[in-house]
Amino acid sequence: MVGHLVLENGLIFSGERIGYKRDAIFEVVFNTSMSGYIETLTDPSYVGQGIVFTYPLIGNYGVIQEDAESTKVWVAGVIVHELADYSSNFRHETNLNEFLIKHHIPGLKGINTRVLTKVLRDVGVMRGKLTSNISNVKKIINEIKSHQSKNSVSLVTSKKITILGKGKYHIALLDFGVKGNIVRSLLKRDTTVTLFPATTPVHKILSVEPDGILLSNGPGDPKDNKIAIETIKTLYDTNVPILGICLGHQLLALAVGADTKKLKYGHRGPNHPVKNSERDRVFITSQNHGYYIDEHTLDPKIAAVTYRNVNDQTIEGLKYKNKKIVTVQFHPEACAGPEDTAYLFDDFINTIKGCKHA
Repeated sequence: MVGHLVLENGLIFSGERIGYKRDAIFEVVFNTSMSGYIETLTDPSYVGQGIVFTYPLIGNYGVIQEDAESTKVWVAGVIVHELADYSSNFRHETNLNEFLIKHHIPGLKGINTRVLTKVLRDVGVMRGKLTSNISNVKKIINEIKSHQSKNSVSLVTSKKITILGKGKYHIALLDFGVKGNIVRSLLKRDTTVTLFPATTPVHKILSVEPDGILLSNGPGDPKDNKIAIETIKTLYDTNVPILGICLGHQLLALAVGADTKKLKYGHRGPNHPVKNSERDRVFITSQNHGYYIDEHTLDPKIAAVTYRNVNDQTIEGLKYKNKKIVTVQFHPEACAGPEDTAYLFDDFINTIKGCKHA
């Protein structure tokens, strides 16, 4: 079946439908991963977005459910140049097309994803509609422009407080759309993790007397999370060590008075170089975000920049002064991606150990 991706600026990319045959409107973003498509599709930070995979062949090793970052596919659409018909992997359980059909995710193959990516880089991220009927393009564009995606965190956060593990150090994890490997990275470091929904009142979080607090990754505009920002303001004033990742990094900056802005086309993929000023070293990191902290609005008396994106010089990490608080824009747990910065979890636990010892 012929399918089309109509962008809000009127450009149309035509190919062949894959996955579940339904129309969908979403924000069109590109991801530069060569592998790890299962982790990407199941990452809650992608809710409401259609993924353009820049790597030309996707699906060649099939689907392994064990590799998923959550129990659900969160992307709104999948766009590839070529979809592998056969899976070459002794671990595979099904092929990617069947997986998309099972989870009601529409897709498109056979288009020039390189051209589409260049359009998104030049024009910026746009919304688009995946459809088989383009008889009335003007109507479709009006539909696209009227599409709004607000309060995305409410779609992906935990619905109830959940306790995981039986370790020595108790971590309160504010779930804004946490990836499974963040939780696994904590549990294998002798922790008990209490997972809190994004809008949990601060007194409930502190009632468990956590040794540390983790502010997770998540989707959407950080400014939509007004309740969480107010909660983080109170947590900031405690002496509990805090680690913020991705959206959590942005929310903490908003809580101390800084501002966030939208990137032209975002950072999405496992190959983003980031320089750490303290170690004088460049790390390759996995990233997935569309917003950044505006450095001009950040009070240098409150936080120091510790990591910076080599490509565009945006803030990738902060250390808060006179606080046991560190936040990073990238994903130290990777999945998919390099494990260069997994030491941040060790640093977090060591900070907690130091506080308990004191």
